[in-house]
Amino acid sequence: MIKGSPAGRIARMTGDSGPERVLIAASFVNRVGNGLFNAAAALYFTLIVGLPAAQVGAALTIAGLIGLCAGIPGGHLADRRGARMIMMLALVVQAVSMSALVLVESWAALTAIATVDQIAAAAGGAAWGALVARVGGERPAVFRAKLRTFVNLGVVLGTVGAGLAVAADTRGAYIALILGNAASFALCAVLLLLLPHCPALAAPPRQRRRSAFADRPFLVFTALYGAMGLQYPVVSLLLPIWISQHTEAPRWTVAAVFAANSAFCVLLQTRIGSRIETPGDGGRAFRTAGLLFLVSCPMMALAAHTPVWAAAGLIVVAVFVHSLGEIWESSAGFALGFGLAPDHAQGQYQGLLGLGFSAGQALAPAILTTVVLGLGTVGWLLLAVFFAALGAAGPALARWGIRTRPQTAVAEDATV
Repeated sequence: MIKGSPAGRIARMTGDSGPERVLIAASFVNRVGNGLFNAAAALYFTLIVGLPAAQVGAALTIAGLIGLCAGIPGGHLADRRGARMIMMLALVVQAVSMSALVLVESWAALTAIATVDQIAAAAGGAAWGALVARVGGERPAVFRAKLRTFVNLGVVLGTVGAGLAVAADTRGAYIALILGNAASFALCAVLLLLLPHCPALAAPPRQRRRSAFADRPFLVFTALYGAMGLQYPVVSLLLPIWISQHTEAPRWTVAAVFAANSAFCVLLQTRIGSRIETPGDGGRAFRTAGLLFLVSCPMMALAAHTPVWAAAGLIVVAVFVHSLGEIWESSAGFALGFGLAPDHAQGQYQGLLGLGFSAGQALAPAILTTVVLGLGTVGWLLLAVFFAALGAAGPALARWGIRTRPQTAVAEDATV
């Protein structure tokens, strides 16, 4: 017999304390809105507003590059003025800028508004990392795993809503998506009012104002994490092109890839991620992720050389293995990203980590579509070896990071 009421089981699944449940709910709401907007934004500006695709791409690229610069200053401000306040301010700015997108009729207006939105997103993302670090409680790995589970679920639900709007293909439907995303920012800000005030933590004497830049182990981890982040567009960008152009798999396999990846991550994130708590755990998890990608990428390549009856099944199995790698990689990012950062500077460190990750995501489409697709099967094999090599550095990086922390900051066995 299953013990406990349904309400009690749901409460345990969504957090061990009130602040944890608030942060999970706020993140879920925000990601539903993101899913609504991100899946259909390009179609709205090209098909409804009538801007050329090249102009839309240029506007979003410019906005993204400028926004990258706001993460570290935003994180430092969150450390000094309070992460909740900075996060709420960023959400309000995003709610206003997102609403203003319905008035866009030119490339200049899109660029200006999108830039404001991306600056707020970068600053808010760093503040969000500091909030997660403060709210995590005694078992931060469990909390972060649950948080990412609901993030994935929110994106899935938002994407489904976006699909309905795309199917309707009317100006009103697309505007509803944009305003829905704006409302998610506003509601997320309101939910954060339920969090208790977390005063800023005092920095140790003689601490450099931007100490993250002087932390060589963390800088190296930022670079490795940004490079390993190329694994995300493998499923969302590279594999769909590979399926359609190089395999005999039916075209519905492309949709199945997205559904399977999301489902696997939602179902397994908490079970796996809750066990990865310390920087040492994170180093080992990073290595495991690389090994899983070493298996999944050749399987995806092999789909181009199998009969049609086997290609679809092989792709689904490859996506399952890749999703396991994604879970281990994200959990490693949590353990190392939060575990190596000093408590008083979590916002600044998360801003630096976000900068490295976003830079990797910006470069990923060009690398994957030119190098990997250009080389075909050989490109997939090189990508697999690249991920495995990055992962292999995880344990040594963790040991280095642990050695260079103050003894009171990382209380764990440095044996990895």
